[in-house]
Amino acid sequence: MATTQVPYSNLVANGNLVQPAGTTLVAAPTNNMQISDAVPEYTVLRVSNTDDDTALTLTVKAGDNPPALAAGQGDLAVSIAFGTVRFIGPFESGRFIQSDGSMMIESTTTTGTITALRIPRSV
Repeated sequence: MATTQVPYSNLVANGNLVQPAGTTLVAAPTNNMQISDAVPEYTVLRVSNTDDDTALTLTVKAGDNPPALAAGQGDLAVSIAFGTVRFIGPFESGRFIQSDGSMMIESTTTTGTITALRIPRSV
């Protein structure tokens, strides 16, 4: 299974950020996406569905127990209508962090982009 890395785009405290281009979505089950060294409580996903007639489902996978003691609550699946953008998060480490410190994400289609925005700790 191939894994696509989704890098953080850091939001700037008392500043601004030019809209990042994002990473092209990859489709499960043969591919998935990963945010390495994730900080779920400071992570917001910006997901754009560029299809002109089909919704997509983005799934943030439940973490490993341990360290994610609330992983039993399961995955978070969000439907994103065609031609729209959704902001998803922030998240709980206790539910979504993997044992390697990453977050895993799956998509039902490749028609769109994902950006991992990291909220600065100083806010």
